[in-house]
Amino acid sequence: MNSYMEQGEARRKKLLAEEIAADFERRREMRRSLERSWQLNMNFVNGNQFCDIDPAGELVEEGTDFYWQSRMCFNHIAPTVDTRVARLAKVRPTLEVRAFSDSEQDIKTARLASGILRSVKSRIDLDGVIAQATHWSEVCGTAFYKVVWNFEDGKVIGSDENGHPQREGDVNVIALSPFEIYPDSLVAETMQEVESIIHAKAVPVSEIYEKFGVEIAGREISEFPLLPYAPSSGWMRPFESATRPVLGDAEILIERYTRPCGRYPNGRLEIAAGDKLLFEGPLPYCNGDRGERILPFIRQMSIAVPGAFFGTSVVDRMIPLQRAYNAVRNRKHEFLNRLSAGVIAVEDGSLDTDELADEGLSPGKVLVYRQGANMPQFLDCGKLPAEFAEEEERISGEFILVSGMSEISRNSANPTHVTSAVGLQLLIDQDINRMQEAVESVARAVKEAGKQILHLYKQFAHTRRLLRMTGTGGDTELFYFDASDISADDVEFDTGYDRTPEQVKEEILQLLSLGLLKDEEGKLSDEVRSRVLEALGYGSLENARDISYLHIRKAERENVLLQTEEVEADAYDDHALHITEHLRALLSGGEQDAAIKERIQRHLASHRRKGE
Repeated sequence: MNSYMEQGEARRKKLLAEEIAADFERRREMRRSLERSWQLNMNFVNGNQFCDIDPAGELVEEGTDFYWQSRMCFNHIAPTVDTRVARLAKVRPTLEVRAFSDSEQDIKTARLASGILRSVKSRIDLDGVIAQATHWSEVCGTAFYKVVWNFEDGKVIGSDENGHPQREGDVNVIALSPFEIYPDSLVAETMQEVESIIHAKAVPVSEIYEKFGVEIAGREISEFPLLPYAPSSGWMRPFESATRPVLGDAEILIERYTRPCGRYPNGRLEIAAGDKLLFEGPLPYCNGDRGERILPFIRQMSIAVPGAFFGTSVVDRMIPLQRAYNAVRNRKHEFLNRLSAGVIAVEDGSLDTDELADEGLSPGKVLVYRQGANMPQFLDCGKLPAEFAEEEERISGEFILVSGMSEISRNSANPTHVTSAVGLQLLIDQDINRMQEAVESVARAVKEAGKQILHLYKQFAHTRRLLRMTGTGGDTELFYFDASDISADDVEFDTGYDRTPEQVKEEILQLLSLGLLKDEEGKLSDEVRSRVLEALGYGSLENARDISYLHIRKAERENVLLQTEEVEADAYDDHALHITEHLRALLSGGEQDAAIKERIQRHLASHRRKGE
């Protein structure tokens, strides 16, 4: 009986693996034209611009009609993409968590959540992940982030029965190209409209065995969209079989994520490779806004397309212009070559034409032709038509119109001859405004990634963890936290933007000149002066921090200790400053907890007693 049940279960798993593979092939065929378009974009960005998509939907290399035709590329697309990526890097959002209310608990939760996000950002190099995804979205139109919990990451907390180390786990954020993502619908405009997504890529079978403990017969995989990305191996020229990279002893790992539904209230995750089912179960992460299980993917687009899941990019718009520009410049070079080398008319049999074709007319050459024959002569090729220069200038102007990048941003030129700083800044701001859709898409994606990071910590951070945070003034503070201290639903994300040090200094100087940092007596307080000096880069000077600032920092540390224990005031404290800080903590929510309120009141009494 057990053997019969085992055979039935094995057959069910085999049929499920085959159904997953068939579903993957159906989705792959459904979006094949999009893949070819993305490959075409990548070739144009990298300077391989004499290729196209044939009627069969395959990427082919264009040939020449004559052997002497010029086929040089004058790449205007790559600088435009580099400029857009650089612009987006400057307006990259940072995640700060704003407290839901003024209560001390909400403020503490928001501060802890902000510290967690900063710690994760530094650990996984989130800026680099965003840059990688942004490059994909600017070239192909769409990129994705995958937010997962890696149980093999984090600090070692023990070992299993085999002696293998066990770790506490940690969050990972992975940038994915659009080639890896296969939605069930190409007309879904938002991620919420997608019911299931397949994440597929080619991996070595050794990696599959290490992760799932299942042996699979490997094979050679050369399909470009499924391979790991290796620019040095010629991956930008998929139509050349000789330069196609091949991944040996590998198999396609297919992960199918399905949203919760009536049949699967907790969603479904099914993983298959080859003809074997590796895993099946509910969606692993409670990463939704209300703790529900959702797809762990976040989409980022350069330019949204109505009625389509995948977006487009400026590269798609610039390809026709790039073809026309290359044609004009190449025909212009051919004309100039004809003018410089000349075209010689020779009477048949008057001289050795093979020698003339091989050697040409070098300076000082003695040309011997048959007596009585017409002397060889150059044909008049005329002058370079003015239409060449006009067409080249017109196409260059269209590049600016289509790409949204003016000459100021792209090549630091100022064709408008604007000399005032305000005018130049307005021109630069116009370029940023043209990219507003891409900027907002990056901001939304990073904000959603921050939410999912906190939800995963809430779900998996069960053991006490140590978090090292840098407070105001550069002081290092240590916090112990677990999942119960994180409330990802009671915080609001304040998505700001990284500013350059020059911008920060300029803003501070403007605030100083306007007098907005002075008190009611028109003076700068010692604390404000210390913070201004630190922001201007003089925080390491001995006199940058006065004694008042140090007293305030000590009082803030005491406020943290008063949450759990009694603290006695010291005789050397500046009691007036300490009393102000402790009253601020008391009025910010400390009065709601009777025990904390009594400890703060006793601490205030000790300050008043010793200050008399």
